[in-house]
Amino acid sequence: MMNKGTILRRNSLADEVAAGLQAQITGETYAVGDRLPAEPELMAQFGVGRSTVREAVRLLVNAGMLRVQQGQGTFVTSRQPLTGPLGKKLHGADYQELNEVRLLLEVKIAEKAALHRTRDDLARMKAHLRAREKFARSGNVDATMQADVHFHTSIAVASKNSIMLELYQTIATHMLQSFKDRHKDTSDFAITQSMHKALLDAIADQDPAAALLWATRISTHNR
Repeated sequence: MMNKGTILRRNSLADEVAAGLQAQITGETYAVGDRLPAEPELMAQFGVGRSTVREAVRLLVNAGMLRVQQGQGTFVTSRQPLTGPLGKKLHGADYQELNEVRLLLEVKIAEKAALHRTRDDLARMKAHLRAREKFARSGNVDATMQADVHFHTSIAVASKNSIMLELYQTIATHMLQSFKDRHKDTSDFAITQSMHKALLDAIADQDPAAALLWATRISTHNR
């Protein structure tokens, strides 16, 4: 992480600031969905002018790591720069396209998780589901969405299919910001809590048919 007092003196200041911000994002100073500090704070942090900060942000937007929402700020959309056709396609995809892929993955992942889950897998799922319920009840939208993504990611881990896990994590990263745009409160998450509990029970019982059924119901609930 770059110290706040660090002053950059090389010619390509925008590149250097972009590299500094990228290091903070990949180093988990900022999570996906977090809002970056306002321009004046970034200017002070890196010791550069407003135009340099804006150019650095533009570079990271083009790399798929940031998104600027007019009037709301600049948000982290990915912890890694997007490279290749798939990454660029995902960055430009709309919510419906991403959601369709997510639904397909979640259903198959749930079925496989029921077959391959371990005790440790179940412990992680239960912890994330409890957190999801707690945050939903308290009305904490951001924390609820994060817990929801963590719960489904823990199921993907339990599937023991590394390719499906990586695909799901990539899709989930891009979905998170869309969730923030669509969910202004936790009501939808509270409504589907019992369905998520049924999915967890099916995976715990090692019942792939029931897991597939509940994953489908969850996935199609808000379509």
